[in-house]
Amino acid sequence: MSIAKSDFKKVTTNTVQEMKRKGEKISMLTAYDYTLAKIIDSAGIDVILVGDSASNVMAGHETTLPITLDQMIYHASSVIRAIDRALVVVDLPFGSYQGNSKGALSSAVRIMKESGAHAVKLEGGVEILNSIQRILSAGIPVMGHLGLTPQSIYKFGTYSVRAKEEEEAEKLLADARALEEAGCFALVLEKIPAKLAKRVAETLTIPIIGIGAGGDVDGQVLVLHDMLGMTHEFEPRFLRRYLNLFESIGDAVKDYVKDVKSEDFPNSKEQY
Repeated sequence: MSIAKSDFKKVTTNTVQEMKRKGEKISMLTAYDYTLAKIIDSAGIDVILVGDSASNVMAGHETTLPITLDQMIYHASSVIRAIDRALVVVDLPFGSYQGNSKGALSSAVRIMKESGAHAVKLEGGVEILNSIQRILSAGIPVMGHLGLTPQSIYKFGTYSVRAKEEEEAEKLLADARALEEAGCFALVLEKIPAKLAKRVAETLTIPIIGIGAGGDVDGQVLVLHDMLGMTHEFEPRFLRRYLNLFESIGDAVKDYVKDVKSEDFPNSKEQY
């Protein structure tokens, strides 16, 4: 049993900061629906991210950009109804906070009030600092996100590793410091060199959660559908598949179809 699970009935923003101080790694996965959220919460996950990656894995969009605030609230509400222990963080979707701190606060308030979520996550550094500060001023916890920021995919033009060059690396470090100073309780670093991620984790006092950022950070996050092998065309270096559900579910459906066609299902014990 983990330190957090034995010491804390409910994971909070304070819990994950205490985990960093104690040297306990933080586990984080995405979830978008009641059933899977119930499973991973019961299995002891520390943090659940209701990610805008729902745009990809749930709705089939090419990017995270199309998902709306109403849709994020729907997914977050479904997850919240399932959990007993995990801290639930919800992505603010593209267009709901950039360039308008008043709109950012309104979006964050809607998520917190209508879904019951515990915190929100925003992508970006000093460019969105006004939005972060305004949300924090309302008492809403904020998780930051630097490195590869999928909502900016059309700006970057690629999903390749970020901050490999010194100038971008120094900007990322400066952004990370600014987010901590503003009051963010944690920070996600996505797809950056492991040495840089380690430097950020050692420099900042808040927890650093990595995805494709090496092992010298304070925790790890993956998209649940990727980790379970429900998706099968996405093969980044950082992804470890713990199951191959794409194949297993497909085989089960084939067996079901065969049994229905052959009239093997339902049998005499499977009817009233």
